[in-house]
Amino acid sequence: MKLDVISLDGKKGGSIDLDDEIFGLDPRADILQRMVRYQLAKRQAGTHKTKTRAEISRTGAKMFRQKGTGRARHGSARVGVFRGGGRAFGPVVRSHAHDLPKKVRALALKHALSTKAKASDLIILENTEMKDAKTKALLGTLGNLGFSSALVIDGADVNGNFQMAARNLKHLDVLPVQGINVYDILRREKLVLTRAAVDALKERFK
Repeated sequence: MKLDVISLDGKKGGSIDLDDEIFGLDPRADILQRMVRYQLAKRQAGTHKTKTRAEISRTGAKMFRQKGTGRARHGSARVGVFRGGGRAFGPVVRSHAHDLPKKVRALALKHALSTKAKASDLIILENTEMKDAKTKALLGTLGNLGFSSALVIDGADVNGNFQMAARNLKHLDVLPVQGINVYDILRREKLVLTRAAVDALKERFK
């Protein structure tokens, strides 16, 4: 697969050959769904917690005598049926993460890249070099290129001026190639890779 390479000022800078084993697969929604679910589950805090009857600070004495009152038998005021009692089967602090094989995770990333390539939502940039870290200037540049919602993946070191200029843009995410992931690729309309990022991905999937 061949794509044109453009610069930030919109000029064409040649073309690049993309590996069909990475960018030319027929996307599978089931693999993408498994990966997104894996990512979202892993980042859940899991800090929700309610007190059980064992954690309630209340007397342990029997509430009233066993027989003769006409009421139901009760031995503790800490149980969940009473106001102020513990919660039965409430949430506890835990990890929501689950396992997903490494090969499936790698395959999901390929399918996410192929999804963008197949939909013509993949753009290759020469680089992300900017003279000044100006958000207004970057906003104008992206408008000329037609980016309203994009994930920009640079090489190992993201250009500092570009990253600072992009920080206040709500629909623009900037990541180094080490941080590329399926969820962020799919949640943005366009995927923008630099030449350095494409080369790094080729090395990664060798």
